[in-house]
Amino acid sequence: MSYELKHVFASLPQMERGVAKVLGGDPKGNNFLYTNGKSVIIRNINNPAIADIYTEHPHQVTVAKYAPSGFYIASGDVSGKIRIWDTTQKEHLLKYEYQPFGGKIKDIAWTEDSKRIACVGEGREKFGAVFLWDTGSSVGEISGHSKVINSVDIKQTRPYRLISGSDDNCGAFFEGPPFKFKFSITDHSRFVNCVRFSPDGNRFCTAGADGQIFLYDGKTGEKICALGGAKAHEGGVYAVSWSPDSSQLISASGDKTVKLWDVGTSTALTTFNMGADVMDQQLGCLWQKDHLLSVSLSGYINYLDKSNPDRPLRTIKGHSKSIQSLTVHKNGGRSYIYSGSHDGHINYWDAETGENNDFSGKGHSNLVTKMAVDDADQLVTCSMDDTVRFTSVTKKEYSASNLVKMDVQPKHVSVAAGGLALAVCIGQVVFLKDKKKVFTLDSLDYEPEAGAIHPGGSTAAVGGADGKVRLYSVQGSTLKDEGKSVEAKGPVTDMAYSKDGAYLAVTDEKKVVTVFTVADNYSVKNDFYGHHAKVVTLAWSPDNEHFASGGMDMMVYVWTVNDADKRLKIPDAHRLHHVSGLAWIDEHTLVTTSHDASVKQWTLKF
Repeated sequence: MSYELKHVFASLPQMERGVAKVLGGDPKGNNFLYTNGKSVIIRNINNPAIADIYTEHPHQVTVAKYAPSGFYIASGDVSGKIRIWDTTQKEHLLKYEYQPFGGKIKDIAWTEDSKRIACVGEGREKFGAVFLWDTGSSVGEISGHSKVINSVDIKQTRPYRLISGSDDNCGAFFEGPPFKFKFSITDHSRFVNCVRFSPDGNRFCTAGADGQIFLYDGKTGEKICALGGAKAHEGGVYAVSWSPDSSQLISASGDKTVKLWDVGTSTALTTFNMGADVMDQQLGCLWQKDHLLSVSLSGYINYLDKSNPDRPLRTIKGHSKSIQSLTVHKNGGRSYIYSGSHDGHINYWDAETGENNDFSGKGHSNLVTKMAVDDADQLVTCSMDDTVRFTSVTKKEYSASNLVKMDVQPKHVSVAAGGLALAVCIGQVVFLKDKKKVFTLDSLDYEPEAGAIHPGGSTAAVGGADGKVRLYSVQGSTLKDEGKSVEAKGPVTDMAYSKDGAYLAVTDEKKVVTVFTVADNYSVKNDFYGHHAKVVTLAWSPDNEHFASGGMDMMVYVWTVNDADKRLKIPDAHRLHHVSGLAWIDEHTLVTTSHDASVKQWTLKF
């Protein structure tokens, strides 16, 4: 038995209102970089469905930048650690690790020979450092600021110059190496969010929360002009990125626009209107070869079209918050993956191409805990917003009429043929038929945690925090307690019937998966041991002979029903994150998702 990674559908950048997002560009022009949680995401700029995820920082990563050589990436995290790692090999071996200061790293810059690195951020006694990449020894001092430094850049031609921008409303200009403070730049009236040299080194610009962008001489630091006269943007400017030929630049603003500037005349050639919603604020941008990219507060990555400024060429969607639930469904001969996240966002993905989108309209407003597709092609989802929704996977739009309000918060939902659904809520089990509540079990003497309806529709199994699985008989529109139950090894966390209804699998907090044989009065078929921590999710293969389980130990196991020793272990499926959802596209393709907000597909060989 073996496995290999087939596809990685990466998370979006992690965004925060009013905070700039730095995108890194690959000097060869093929990839771009950003961060989400503890991960650095490397994406192919021509085909963003091709992605690689680096997860070796123990803390949240804030910024990552390629060395000009293209062979290494330096990434910095909230604890002040900088890791320098190899880009050429799949393993991304660590070359060096440094702690230049104690606090969040906000920006990183390399010298053009890939030998020196500057980093800035929220240090306690100092806000920046510049050092040799291979020894960590200092090559100057980043001084002259009284508050957090947001941005840094180094001139990519000799003589070297370094610039920084800070929350003290100032920029600072340095000469070196060793880099020494020369003077402050006091043109901005609010925070300086971004500073960038032109690729040819002749100019640099500073962008601020005051909506202004100033242009300076790259060698002397003398002010040349303000772009657009008085104000470049109506809102704060969070990021700027120069064209490869240094004649133009783009700027991203909280006024929900990106502007393309001609540096020679200091006028805006194009204004890209990105929307009217607060989530359309623009917090980052990158100009790479012919691609102009911007990032919205929603995390969406926009490929801007100079000839049609109100409509991006493409928008990369996905999840920026942790994914909590997952299912798959075939639609028109193609397999689709559905994923629901911490913020209520649901996304659907073409399993082959990675093309993806979200449903239109207003959906869940809180964490989506569980999902399944019923025989009427409806995605049935339950959420911490106290609702169960039935959304057509063909229409792909939310509607208020397909929402069922629960008395209490639902935590698990399952479906069966004939429009049946079972919602397990806090202290309640709700039986639904054709999108309506038909029966409620409450004042229970146990806390229900998970449920499953037998594919034949005759039995509803409910797993409790007491480690028992109660088997209710489905009689018309009611659930009848006939006193039948079976025992799991601990508090139940998830459960599912095999597709053919032959088996019921139950996962528990005591690290065990128990499989019961339905026809044999639910006798125990096998106990499956292997997880080192609480098992949280499981999914049956369409072949009814294998199932997968995922636990808090970050492990995924693929088990064989008839032989508990015949198993496949996928360690670190989502490194440093436990798996939150599992689903099968076919008997040889497993989908996993996790709190790293990415979706992965694995090819399995038995």
